[in-house]
Amino acid sequence: MQLDLVGKCSVYNCFHLKALTRSRTILKSPARNRSRWRLPRVDQVMADLTTLEGSDTPGKIAFLCRKAMQPLDPRYQVPSCAAVCVYPNLVRIAKKFLEHSSVKVASVATAFPAGLIPAKLKLREVRGAVRDGANEIDMVINRAGFLAGEYERVFDEIAATREACGTAHLKVILETGELQTYDNVRLASEIAMRAGADFIKTSTGKISPAATMPVTLVMLEAIRDYFYETGIRIGMKPAGAIRTAKEALAYLVMVKETLGDDWLTPALFRFGASTLLNDVLMQLVKVVDANYQSADYFSLP
Repeated sequence: MQLDLVGKCSVYNCFHLKALTRSRTILKSPARNRSRWRLPRVDQVMADLTTLEGSDTPGKIAFLCRKAMQPLDPRYQVPSCAAVCVYPNLVRIAKKFLEHSSVKVASVATAFPAGLIPAKLKLREVRGAVRDGANEIDMVINRAGFLAGEYERVFDEIAATREACGTAHLKVILETGELQTYDNVRLASEIAMRAGADFIKTSTGKISPAATMPVTLVMLEAIRDYFYETGIRIGMKPAGAIRTAKEALAYLVMVKETLGDDWLTPALFRFGASTLLNDVLMQLVKVVDANYQSADYFSLP
């Protein structure tokens, strides 16, 4: 299993362009409100390796990259992580250590985690991260704008970020813990996908609640319905508060039941694995060696 790309053919891009054009027409119509989206109501039944701290140093990034490439001793046959996610100013350092591996460099952008700076500065940050070697960009939506009903503004910022990414893939963070209702999560998911997201992601990991199973299910169902409509596969990343392998298995079952086996790949499903990875490694060692190692044995710096 890989923990937090998506190679897309010309047919994908054609479909995505048509969906984007149609979506902008909807958002710019005079009656720009929820009814124009005709989204289903949401019942409240149940509903990459990362370091994003002010204390991040080049040495810490080097350690993290090494762990992402080889999480455990080779005899355990553990695959590498899918990506290492860092702040934009550390992209060059991560790229230096990862350039000869399959591990991608992801970078948070657009004024992570609050997203409250002018749009032109957000785009400058995205272009700088891509220029420095980022393969993936994790952007945060403007939650204040969304909650104020400025859906066109949110859409346009995502679409502009998608363009600024160039060949890099775009993961759109909804920060679901601030969206207040499942209906808002569903609508934000729809806007992000139609504006050009390659992935939709639950959380920054900086507020609580972060990823939850009910919120993740709402987003998975939005991805499913979008696929039925357009034929386009959008990736999903629950991030924050998923700390154990047992919890991760529950999410994987939900993905399989909602979207099927096609999504059970790092190209379409990721975990934010800052804490989760160590528990997964502990469980793998237990299976091979028949005993648990101390948690400190797997610690990040």
